[in-house]
This record gives sequence, structure tokens and C-alpha cells, in this order.
Amino acid sequence: MKSQGLTRLTVNFQEMATPEPGYLAGYAAIISGYNLKVPIPEVLAIISLKHVRYETKHWRVLTTRHTPPDTLLGHLTFAMKYEGIELGVLKALFQTVPAADITREVLKEPNGQYSRKIWFLYEWLMDHKLEIPDLTISNYVDLVDDTLQFPTSNAENSKRHRIRNNLPGVRDFCPMLRRTTLLTRFIGLDLSKMAKGIVSKTNPTVKARLATLLPFQEAKASYDIEKGVEQSTRADRWARVLRHSGEFSISNQELLRLQEKLIENPRFIKLGFREKEGFVGEQDIRHGTLLLTHLPAKAQDIDLLMNGLIETARRLEGDEAFDAVLATAIVSFGFVFIHPFSDGNGRIHRYLLHNLLSRKGFVPKGITFPISATILDKALEYQEILQHFSYPRISIIDWKPTSNHHFNIDSETIDLYRYFDATSYAEFLYGCVDETLNVKFPKEVDYLDKYDRMKQFLDDYFEMPDQLVGTLIRLLDQGQGKLGGHANKTDLGKLTKEEVQTIELKYAEIFGD
Repeated sequence: MKSQGLTRLTVNFQEMATPEPGYLAGYAAIISGYNLKVPIPEVLAIISLKHVRYETKHWRVLTTRHTPPDTLLGHLTFAMKYEGIELGVLKALFQTVPAADITREVLKEPNGQYSRKIWFLYEWLMDHKLEIPDLTISNYVDLVDDTLQFPTSNAENSKRHRIRNNLPGVRDFCPMLRRTTLLTRFIGLDLSKMAKGIVSKTNPTVKARLATLLPFQEAKASYDIEKGVEQSTRADRWARVLRHSGEFSISNQELLRLQEKLIENPRFIKLGFREKEGFVGEQDIRHGTLLLTHLPAKAQDIDLLMNGLIETARRLEGDEAFDAVLATAIVSFGFVFIHPFSDGNGRIHRYLLHNLLSRKGFVPKGITFPISATILDKALEYQEILQHFSYPRISIIDWKPTSNHHFNIDSETIDLYRYFDATSYAEFLYGCVDETLNVKFPKEVDYLDKYDRMKQFLDDYFEMPDQLVGTLIRLLDQGQGKLGGHANKTDLGKLTKEEVQTIELKYAEIFGD
């Protein structure tokens, strides 16, 4: 066992510059000292040579008085105290270090809260019991420090370790969320209350129209995000699914039903979980070379991962204290990273946004908020956030192309999809929800209210059929309040100049305020 010499004075860590010269501490020292092949944590720790403590985007800088003993236990204790729980790093470490050495480290301080956390996490992650007797006298301590990360409120006591297991997931799927300033601010906005307030004040007629129109707009935006060939029949079919997105809990059967709704012609696509390795990206059109943007989970790991994801979703759904948007981010992004299907993963991922938000009671039942429309507006940021997960994993996965333009994955990759930091995905999603509720949804409600007022005027004075009313208002929208020459190509050409002027003036009165 490498018990000493984990840290070193440095100005960079794996091609990432440190804010100033200092000594690696905690997870950075462990990753460096044991040469662990893992995605680098979002925030790392370094001990400054100066008496200054501060944080940057990727570094937590502490003073010399925070220097941990340069041993495995010292750096693990430091990590638990100041950085929180990085399950992927810990699993890789525990697979590297002999169980007897972990036992020896824990027994140095068997009653210490950080030793107990390390002990519990070893047995939980490795599913292997260390030769340490059960504790009998210590008080229970929370595994997840809620000042650093978001725990579940439905903790399970481990009598053996005197630990309250408040991890937000299960062994086969447990992303973690850091308690950042941005997430804390978003949670404090109580956007759920805002959403319900907007809907409660909406005219019942407009509300009924929203329930019909928004799912179609959401379905269309979801197709547009993937730059797919969206046909109105496909969007309409998917919209009908979205209207009922909160009615069914997530299960393997429900996910398969969703895929069947998406794939109109399964002649060339095998429905159900993948049985072969998949990839996201393109193939060079001349040579067939794979140009990867994402490597999904291995086919052999999908059952375990999806069972873990579904169990985690069930637990988070039942935890009333766990924030709805955070729960949604964990499950929906976890799904798209696993990529269990050959096709349809992206749209089902975005369906899950609505499913979890509805089932957690964040949004009123029957209303589909246009989140995908907001994501479409943030398409570049959305792509970057997905690549933020994918690219570090592509670089450490041992994969190689085969002669038939497919590829093999030779390394074990399941933990890359079980355990990840979901903070940046939750921040992105919360930003989309915030913009949707503050901008897009009120704008849609306002437009439909004005539309109905304009329609009422046209019904009262011209007795037009609904389809012609729709055409007229659409032409006015496109012409910035003027009908223009296109109207003459329809039955609207029967309107007199005076009638056209009256209609345009009324449009300006209603839509111009």
C-alpha cells in the first residue's frame, strides 16, 4: 500500500493549472498518488503556501493549518470533511488498495466519524464486509454532509457503522449533487409556487388550450433539438404521450412503451435495451471512421444500471423534502448518459423532465411547460453540458474500432455511469426551468389570452370559421399587424378594405399593449 507521499508541491494537476503553487490534498492527492483512471472531480483542493483561503471554479484553496497528514487516512478524512463524497473516486481507490489496508486505516480511529464513513462506503461500494467488529457505543452520524452535498431525507440507519445512510441513490445508480451558491439561489426562488400561481390565475379557457397546444410545441421542440426530420404526425403522436407524462412512474416497461411510441417503423431498429455497444456521433462518410461525441454504457451493464436508476427515481419521488428539479436532473440526465436504447434516448430523456417534475408535484397536473423550447434556445449550452460528461469518459475508456465499423470496449465502465457529479446538469436544468416560468410560459399564456380576445371579436363581427380565424391571426402575426397580399390567396380576399383596416386596428389594440 502507498501510505505516504501522496501529495506534492505543484502548479498543475492533469493539465489543469492550479490557482497558485500549493500541495494537493484530498481527492486530488489520492488520484495523483494512486494514479487512478477516473473523471476528475469538478472541484479539487490544494493547500496554499500563503495564509489565504478562497475558491475558484475548479479549486478550493485552503491554508497550511488545514494540511492533512500525508497518508491515505489523512487525505480521505480531509476529503470527507471539506470536499464531500466522490463515489467514483472512492470505488476506484477501493479496487486498488487491498481490503486489509483499508481495515488497518479504519482501525486507527474506529469511532471517528470520518473513519466510520470510509468504512461504510467501502462495504457499500464493494459489497464486501471488512474484518471489523460492529460498533456498539457511538452516536449515529449522517453519511452525506448537507452543508456540502444534497442528501435524501429518507435515511437508513446502519447499526454496524452507526451511520445514517442519506445518499440520494442506490449502489447501482447514485449521482451526487454539490450544494452550490447557484443551486441554493434557485431553490430559494420557489419556482414551483410561481408555476402554480401562473396557472391558477389563467383563464380556464386559455388553460384548456394550453393543455392541448403546449404538448405539441414541446414535442416539436424536442425533435428540433436533435435536428431530426420532424413530421407533424410524429410530433402529434409524441404530444399525446407528453400530455400524460406524469401519470405513470418510471419502469422498464414504461420506458419500452415510450420507445414504441417514438419509433413508428421498427424494421431497422431493435426495440428494447441495446444488445450491442452504441455510440453518439458520426461516421466519416468515406472511410466509416467513428467520430464519437458520447460513449454510452456497455450493453452488458444496462440492466444493472437501469434497475438502479429506476430504484433511485422511485426513492427520490417518494422523498418529499428532496427538491424536484434536482431529482429530475439526476434521473433524466442519468438516463441519457446510460443511453439504454438504440434510438429515442434524447426524446425520452426530455420526456423524463416532465414526468419527474409532475410526479414530484412541482408543476400543476395537466400542464406541459415548454422546457424543451427553452433548451432549444440554449442548444449550444445544452450540447456543451452533455459533452462535459462524455469527453472525460471517452478519454479514459479503452475502446477500439472493429473491421465492420463497430467497436469493442475492453475496460470496465459501469461505475462511470453509476457515480457522477450531477451538479452542472442540475444547474443547467434549473436555469431552463427558471427561464421557462419567467419568460416563455407567461408569454404563451399572454398570447393565447390575446388570441382568444381577437377570435371573439372576429366571431362577433364576421362569423368566420375557426380555421379561417387561425389563418387570419397567423398572417397578422407574420405581417406585424398587417394582412398583406397573402390574404388575397385565401377566403380572406373577400374582406373589404374597410374591414381589413378595422381588423388591423383591432389587432393593434389587443396585441400592441
